[in-house]
Amino acid sequence: MGDIAKGALGGGWALLVGWILPTALNLAVFTLAVAPSLHRPTVLDPLWPASNGPTALLLLVAAVLLGLVLNALQTPLYRVLEGYALWPAAAYERGCRLQRSRRQRTADRLADPAFTSPIRRALLRENLNRYPVSDRQITPTRLGNAIRRFEEYGYDRYRLDTQVLWNELASAAPEPTTKQVVTARTSVDFFVALLYGHAVVAVTAFASLSASHAHRPVLVITGVSLIVLTPAWYHAAVAATDEWAAAVRAIVNLGRKPLADGLGLALPKSLEDERRMWQLVTRMSTKPYAPAADTAFEPYRIDPPRATGEPPQSVS
Repeated sequence: MGDIAKGALGGGWALLVGWILPTALNLAVFTLAVAPSLHRPTVLDPLWPASNGPTALLLLVAAVLLGLVLNALQTPLYRVLEGYALWPAAAYERGCRLQRSRRQRTADRLADPAFTSPIRRALLRENLNRYPVSDRQITPTRLGNAIRRFEEYGYDRYRLDTQVLWNELASAAPEPTTKQVVTARTSVDFFVALLYGHAVVAVTAFASLSASHAHRPVLVITGVSLIVLTPAWYHAAVAATDEWAAAVRAIVNLGRKPLADGLGLALPKSLEDERRMWQLVTRMSTKPYAPAADTAFEPYRIDPPRATGEPPQSVS
């Protein structure tokens, strides 16, 4: 029971901090600054912004429900910010060219021997590391590249496609590494939820300016402030991916062997052989079974225990 409770608490904490808390903050701004200017039916007067108990309870329930909805929609929300969804083809290609140009400029500045400031070089190296290794993996946004860099890590190093085998890898990896991934992603989720909420509240504030009894100075200040803060949260989300990337690298590096053991395979000593093995595993996971797979996996299978009781031997 203790392990179940801790697991539920861990998942609940990520949901609370990553989605419900920023939703509550955005609802608070909406309630204090925008809601008083909106027309409302008489039946809602007892629940409209006030300090009484029903209103506070309503806001709490709304924050939880909206946070759950955002959590369920996190994949499409991320895809928009990464440049995968709702981007016209021309805008996508232009964004990719811009990001490639920025990466090249950063690399050129690092290669300049006259650029000797250690702190500035460290910051440039940090920015350069937020891009994928392969030029073909570049996306049209900074957040998309910052996430894509660790999505391609396992495949680039070991030919272990973490996009295909993530559930297996997370199940086999040491528990501390999986917790690190969840904790690190929570920070990015927080800023993403805050960003989307700010955008919605800002649009609502400007739309409310046409109301007959609108508090226009409050609405203008609120809308402008939220628009100014939105890029800040975006940059914060990009920076927060550094910890997420480190956690994913750890789960790949430390989880490869347990994953191979769980699949009944011996991790080869040679990196070249290991890359070949993970390519086979990925193909097996994405393509229909073929009898040739039995022969292909033979060099990587763990030998069955011998009758003498000796432990199984790994085949390299």
